[in-house]
Amino acid sequence: MITRRELLLAAGAVMAAAGAEAQLPPNITALRKAALDDAVRRVTGGAPVRRGRVKLDVPPLIENGNSVPMTVTVDSPMTPADHVRAIHVLTEKNPQPNVIDAYLGPRAGRATVVTRARVADSGSVVAIAQLSDGSFWSDSVQVVVTLSACLEDGLI
Repeated sequence: MITRRELLLAAGAVMAAAGAEAQLPPNITALRKAALDDAVRRVTGGAPVRRGRVKLDVPPLIENGNSVPMTVTVDSPMTPADHVRAIHVLTEKNPQPNVIDAYLGPRAGRATVVTRARVADSGSVVAIAQLSDGSFWSDSVQVVVTLSACLEDGLI
């Protein structure tokens, strides 16, 4: 037979273990930076990413991270010989860094993507464009979020 004291100790141990799992790891910033770098590597396949040709328009101060307007425009003539194949938007602080992947072709007319996205916390938002010649171009914006979004259990 279990005593009341043993039952309370066991219940306390279970609750303490659950509370320890709910806390974020102390190196969360490094883990999220590594997740962003890994996401960029998956998009580019390790190819170099150059700055320019891409314009990311995101408000620098975001009151509510649940619905953030953003526009990505790429300087491209959108001809069969020279067009944008894909536009990727990533964030540093979201539990999952991929925000959107948009695939385009020469018949898209303009290399522009307009959307709303969730942004978990203050940090960088990165847009990467893959052109038909295989090159990658990017732009990034530092944002400040006052009311966070994307809070998911167990994900960093």
